[in-house]
Amino acid sequence: MKAVGFYRYLPISHQESLLDISVPDPEPKVRDLLVKIEAISVNPVDTKIRAPQGKVESEAQLIGWDACGVVEAVGEECEFFQPGDAVYYAGDVTRPGAYAEKQLVDERLAGRKPEQLSAAESAAMPLTTLTAWEALFERLSIEKEKEAGQSILIIGGAGGVGSIAIQLAKLAGLHVIATASRKETEVWCEKQGADVIINHKEALLPQLKEAGFGEVPYILCLADTAGHWDNLVQCIKPQGKICSIVETAKPLDLSMLQHKSASFLWEFMFTRSMYQTEDMAKQGEILNRAGELFDSGQLQATLNETLTPFGARTLREAHKKLETSEMIGKLVVKGF
Repeated sequence: MKAVGFYRYLPISHQESLLDISVPDPEPKVRDLLVKIEAISVNPVDTKIRAPQGKVESEAQLIGWDACGVVEAVGEECEFFQPGDAVYYAGDVTRPGAYAEKQLVDERLAGRKPEQLSAAESAAMPLTTLTAWEALFERLSIEKEKEAGQSILIIGGAGGVGSIAIQLAKLAGLHVIATASRKETEVWCEKQGADVIINHKEALLPQLKEAGFGEVPYILCLADTAGHWDNLVQCIKPQGKICSIVETAKPLDLSMLQHKSASFLWEFMFTRSMYQTEDMAKQGEILNRAGELFDSGQLQATLNETLTPFGARTLREAHKKLETSEMIGKLVVKGF
C-alpha cells in the first residue's frame, strides 16, 4: 500500500523529512480493525515525533494519529465493528500511524463516524475531542449539574484542543474565558462559544479581574506550561485545579500551589492505549458520545483547512503550517 514515512529525523524543509513509500498491507489480529483511510488530520504530536535528532531508523516510521475511514477487515475477537462500518479514531502512538492507505487500530479506541460530518470533518476531531473530554471531565472532574455557572480559563483557545474544549466547557454550563493574541484567533474563539477573550501575552490576573472574574476554579493549559506557570499560579482559585497537556523542559515549582491547596494534573490522550489500561474502551465510548453531539448540532467540527492530495509533499506542507504555531482549528489531508 502507499504510505508516507521517514527513516531520518530531519527539518521539515528537507526533502527526505517525509517520503512517499510503499509498505505491505497490515493484517488485523485479535481486536484490530483494518481501516481503509479516507482522511487524516495532522497534529503537533506528529511534528514532535518527527523533529530532528541524530537517529536513523532501519524501517520506515509511519506517524499520524487522527483518521476517518471504513473498516475493511476485523480481528477474530472484534465485538463492536464489522467490515463496511465507517469509523473515526486517534489510535495508539506506539503503533504505526495513519499516513497510509490502510491502518490497524484496536476497536476499543474507535468510534462510529458522525453521520452529519464529512470524512474530513470527522478526521479532524478524535485526538482533540478525546484530549479535551478527558481533561475536563476526568482530570478536572467537572460535572455539568454541579459546576454550572463556574468559570474556566483555557490557555490557547484557538488551537485544535482549545477549539473543542471551549465547546465542551460551554455544554457543561461553565463560563469560558479563552486566551488569544491575534484578532483572527479572538474571532475564532468567539465562534466556538467563549464568553470572554483575554491576551496570553499579557499578565492574566488583571485581565480576569477587569472582566469580573478574578481567580478561577479551573484552568486548562494548552500552550507553554512553563512559560505560563506564574500566571497559572496567580489565577487559580484556592482549592482549584490546573490541567495541562504541554510537556515542559524544566521542572515546575509545584510548591507555589501549596498555600492555595491547588491541584496540578496532566492529560495525555495516549495513556490508555500506551499502557493498555483496563478502561481502554472508554475512548471508543467518548467518541461515540461525541458523535451523537456532533450529529445533534450541539458540537461543531473545528476543521479549518484541507489539503490535497495525500502524499509526502502535501504532508510536508502541513507540518510546516503546524510548526509556525499559528494554526487555527484543525488541518486535514485527504485524497489518496
